[in-house]
Amino acid sequence: MSDKEVILTQDGLKRLEEELENLKSVRRREVAERIKTAIGYGDISENSEYEDAKNEQAFIEGRIITLEKMLRNARIINNDEIDTDTVSIGSTVIVEDLEFGDTMEYAIVGTAESDPLQNKISNESPVGKAILGQKKGAVVDVNVPAGVIQYKIVDIKK
Repeated sequence: MSDKEVILTQDGLKRLEEELENLKSVRRREVAERIKTAIGYGDISENSEYEDAKNEQAFIEGRIITLEKMLRNARIINNDEIDTDTVSIGSTVIVEDLEFGDTMEYAIVGTAESDPLQNKISNESPVGKAILGQKKGAVVDVNVPAGVIQYKIVDIKK
């Protein structure tokens, strides 16, 4: 991961800090204990428990490095910066699909926080890119693999 700026909301910052703390204080100890137990089984060259624990340890250490780098390069979006006139990172936007009439509510977040299942979409996603900078009432075209979807921005809130 490069030293690219990571855009986070206050909630996203808190979530990443909590994950980092959990990895450092809880998960590291758990895996160290698993390794110690696996070594107690004897010959580690054919010990699947040892191999599994070492792989998990490598994953945890890699994730810790990634999280630390993300937090070092974080730019936090404060609620005061969120404009309700224009869609920006941190905005919650209600859009209407003009073809089907469905309405959806999305929170626009940085890539590190995106979670489509929680309706948190990245500013770099097709929908995020299309609605970023737009005002209430605007109709935008979103290029998706299936073609073009038209959304109308119904409301913008914090």
